[in-house]
Amino acid sequence: MEQRHLGRTGLRVSRIGLGTLTWGHIEENDAADLLKVFWEAGGTLVDTADVYGDGEAECLLGRLMERLVPRRDLVIATKAGSVPDPERRIDGSRGHLLAALDASLTRLGTDYVDLWQVHAFDPDTPLEETLQALDIAVTSGRARYAGVSNFSGWQLAKAATWQLAQPGTRTRLAGTQMEYSLLQRGVEREVLPAAVDLGVGLLPSSPLGRGVLTGKYRHATPADSRGGSDQMAPFVAPYLDDTASRIVDAVATAADGLSATPLQVALAWVRDRPGVSAPIVGARNAQQLTAALSVETLSLPDEICRALDDVSAPVHRYPDHDWSTL
Repeated sequence: MEQRHLGRTGLRVSRIGLGTLTWGHIEENDAADLLKVFWEAGGTLVDTADVYGDGEAECLLGRLMERLVPRRDLVIATKAGSVPDPERRIDGSRGHLLAALDASLTRLGTDYVDLWQVHAFDPDTPLEETLQALDIAVTSGRARYAGVSNFSGWQLAKAATWQLAQPGTRTRLAGTQMEYSLLQRGVEREVLPAAVDLGVGLLPSSPLGRGVLTGKYRHATPADSRGGSDQMAPFVAPYLDDTASRIVDAVATAADGLSATPLQVALAWVRDRPGVSAPIVGARNAQQLTAALSVETLSLPDEICRALDDVSAPVHRYPDHDWSTL
């Protein structure tokens, strides 16, 4: 699998990453199959978080690294900051973040993570305090690189600029993880331009539009799908409207013309967008993951990209466009 630099850093990652959001709820043998398929395909970037499965995803990944895949072959990314507190969903304080990192390292069974990310912006903690935790993590060797997740455009720009203000003292942000797909292009408004300008690599989550872009919901909701489960149906529902349906139809048409699958077309589109380092894909089983990894051999023709751009284009007016043309 092709490797890419994460932002303007020396960290190289596979251009498709493996997500572990559901690893707290799957059997260890199934997770082992996923990791083995990913590794054998040349994948390196494995993304997790301290709250996935209440920490079980990290524990499971740690056990698999011990017996299945060499630690040195993987780029492990994890996150901290989300807390199970209805009054305060995000805790970006230095104390909480560093304690969470130590707990993640214990669960993962490793001395360091390759990429440590703040899970979301904390409005109740000074940003410089949050960012200082990243600096401490890197200088102490507990993290090789640092990044953020779910930061808006101004939040990312402020954080990245703060870190660049004292090169050699503060660690620059390597990446930002955000939802991005043909069904969710909101990051193009401000986040992606800021990331490109400041040398921060984008790691798209839900690159298949929460599964909708695979085409599985075109005619009905499969009983064994996320949309068919009581727990995950609200997660999928926003992407089952008429606008999404038109985009999915366009993806299916493009796939037919290319002798490809809708999954391949949708994933190739987001993978090769400017500023993107590696989409993070999740899979329930090895068969699903193999289907996603098969996109490695596909590059979309320019005319297909333009057609998909047009049909999925979000409405961005003032101040994103030249004010004099409005």
